[in-house]
Amino acid sequence: MRDLPQVGQDPGRTYRLGVMGGTFDPIHNGHLVTAEQAVGDLDLDVVVFVPAGSPAFKQDRRVSSPEDRIAMTLLATADNPRFLVSRIEVDREGITYTVDTLELLRQHYPDNVELYFITGADAVIDILTWRDADRIARLAHLVGATRPGYDLASARTRILDSGIDFQVHYLEVPALAISSSDLRGRVARGQSLRYLTPDSVCGLIEKRGLYDPSSMPYLAPDALGLMGGMGGDGRNG
Repeated sequence: MRDLPQVGQDPGRTYRLGVMGGTFDPIHNGHLVTAEQAVGDLDLDVVVFVPAGSPAFKQDRRVSSPEDRIAMTLLATADNPRFLVSRIEVDREGITYTVDTLELLRQHYPDNVELYFITGADAVIDILTWRDADRIARLAHLVGATRPGYDLASARTRILDSGIDFQVHYLEVPALAISSSDLRGRVARGQSLRYLTPDSVCGLIEKRGLYDPSSMPYLAPDALGLMGGMGGDGRNG
């Protein structure tokens, strides 16, 4: 917990902490633009990126090692003073879920810190099926990032019909046309990732040989991960 943002010190004001979870395999400009837009549109003080450990929702496919994904996320966010990265999931043992981590964050911060859980708009609908969805609604605001032209009417109807009092904020983010799965495919086909993810991340991917179809990346053995991301890195609770 030592790497979490230091917010909440002044009891006379309210702080807004963005929480962006995902596999980040790899992190890309869609994640970064979404976080930056959330900071501006919702007046967030800081966004903490939380790479999943060994994702419970991706036990059927190979995932890059937690350390590689942490390294890529650190490189991608290093030049933005409002972006931080936490190992809260990577260093935890056992199966964890979104509600568990939000509970930990709620316990860690004083009441004048509001949590804003940032994910994709599709995942906002999926949250209705996640473990303790009603508790998630009490712990955090939801921020659903959408592509231009996304039909929000069905999402709003599903949320309303659920009977759960979710506080949802929607952001239209053009860069969400990018996805992590597309980037992995491009590497496998020998195509460039330039301008899709930061150059520093491109360099690490090349140096470590990530997403090379001949390599044998990490296979998640024990389901440490929790959070839904964007661009194809969602979860189902």
